[in-house]
Amino acid sequence: MRLEKCYFCSSTIYPGHGVQFVRNDCKLFRFCRSKCHAAFKKKRNPRKVKWTKAFRKAAGKELTVDPSFEFEKRRHVPIKYDRQLWKNTGKELRKMADIKEVEKNIHLIRAPNAKAPRLEKKLAQVVKIEEDEDMEET
Repeated sequence: MRLEKCYFCSSTIYPGHGVQFVRNDCKLFRFCRSKCHAAFKKKRNPRKVKWTKAFRKAAGKELTVDPSFEFEKRRHVPIKYDRQLWKNTGKELRKMADIKEVEKNIHLIRAPNAKAPRLEKKLAQVVKIEEDEDMEET
């Protein structure tokens, strides 16, 4: 199911709706409703008609650069499969996943090392106390 855009107002045209006008040079103009078709036949400029998206963009009332517009672009060029690119991407993703896992579990890695100096100090104190007790007994 292909959703087209109206030539005049830029709204979505669903299958089975709207009108098409084909010019002598085989250029297709699709219109969502008779209102758009009539305005086109009267040679109106969509940028000067207030209810169109073109007017809103030209007047600064709507975003002209938006990441969601990238999804609406029609892409006629198929993407060529590149085995090497897929291999490299997979390796990078695995590396990133390993790095994230280490960052997430770094407290588990550091925990034994973090306690070691404290334990050494406590052991040293215990040994010192024991030595002091031994000296006192003799």
